[in-house]
Amino acid sequence: MHESDYDYDLFVVGAGSGGVRAARMSAGFGARVAIAEDRYLGGTCVNAGCVPKKLFVYASHFAEDFEVARSFGWTVGNTGFHWRRLIENKDTEIKRLNGVYRKILDSAGVTTITGRATLLDEHTIRVNGKTCTAERILIATGGWPSVPDLPGTEHAITSNEAFHLDTLPGRILIVGGGYIAVEFACIFHGLGVATTLLYRGPLFLRGFDHDLRAMLAEEMRKKGIELLFNTNVTGITKTDSGLKIQLTTDQHLVTNTVMFATGRKPNTAGFGLGKAGVRLNEQGAIVVNSHYQSSVPSIYAIGDVTDRVNLTPVALAEGMALARTLFGKQPTEVDYANIPTCVFSQPSLGTVGLTEEEARQRYAETAIYKSSFRPMKLSLAGGEEKTFMKIVVDKASDRVVGVHMMGPDAGEIIQGIAIAMKAGATKATFDATIGIHPTAAEEFVTMREPVAD
Repeated sequence: MHESDYDYDLFVVGAGSGGVRAARMSAGFGARVAIAEDRYLGGTCVNAGCVPKKLFVYASHFAEDFEVARSFGWTVGNTGFHWRRLIENKDTEIKRLNGVYRKILDSAGVTTITGRATLLDEHTIRVNGKTCTAERILIATGGWPSVPDLPGTEHAITSNEAFHLDTLPGRILIVGGGYIAVEFACIFHGLGVATTLLYRGPLFLRGFDHDLRAMLAEEMRKKGIELLFNTNVTGITKTDSGLKIQLTTDQHLVTNTVMFATGRKPNTAGFGLGKAGVRLNEQGAIVVNSHYQSSVPSIYAIGDVTDRVNLTPVALAEGMALARTLFGKQPTEVDYANIPTCVFSQPSLGTVGLTEEEARQRYAETAIYKSSFRPMKLSLAGGEEKTFMKIVVDKASDRVVGVHMMGPDAGEIIQGIAIAMKAGATKATFDATIGIHPTAAEEFVTMREPVAD
């Protein structure tokens, strides 16, 4: 088949962050592109992930903000929270964003098809009962919440349903220890729900710097969130008084709502990938090479469906790299080193580069700088919350190889630090930088004494 005999140069399955970026950029380079989406434009991030989650985080923080306002002389009247109003306003904003995504695709000249696409072979796609052909196919179908196989899990919810609950529960048990579990524990607690977070390991947020994990656990407990570590659920039964949760510790607890945030799995079932010969790993993720090519040369995959670095900006970078490589005559690879990330807990965590544990394994000698203090905003209210900052340095080169923060605006602060690290900043660079006073961020340029080894 000659290349112009195909209906499209690129057919994208999934209109989330990565798929939309790849489609729009490829069309911008002159490719004939179609994209198919069977759920919602914008994918998880816009509809059931980062965007609504951040709106919920803002909502949940006001309980504390009203208290702090009093310390600054404000008279705060009776406050009350209306869950339905938050849900309705959030839904309106997401509908607006769905429209923005449609406009982006339309103005780029991409053909948008609403429906589930399945592959018939390496160049043929069926969607809504019609078939079409494409020289290249991109799978960008993302991930989906995964719930363990236990008795009674039909009574539980995942993050998907948490964004659409009819009423706010009085009590909630959240099972899991990743971003989603921790963030939702803080959200529900802030909205006045009696919250318990349960995790099978000794401490949540595995893979983050140990100091950050331990300090966040302490702060969450101070706020009144119950944390149960080294514990798991063995079953759920519905009773008149609520959901009865059986635990591995031979105890049980009763709650109104159980939410499983026990990971997400690649969304690869039901797209005909097996039929087309695409190889998946044991977790069901599409195996790709450094050019996002699957085991079938004409089929590519990016984002969470490849289950590597499951973050929206990474999927965007991969979509851009793929479009440039295939259609822009600019072969591009994504640099996965020093990807900054944030957990929108309360207080939030921001991190970039190596944890202290990783740095000690990688370098002969490391220097660690730490600082902990009460945020200025809480000083009048006598708040107990701590902000914590940490810099990890490779002694031999003086390069800053890891920066970690817990405290308000951690994500905003770490984004700028990530640029410095990408540029190869040394500890001397940090020391030579003049701070902005009074801010929390200036602490990163005033830490002079390493902690004793």
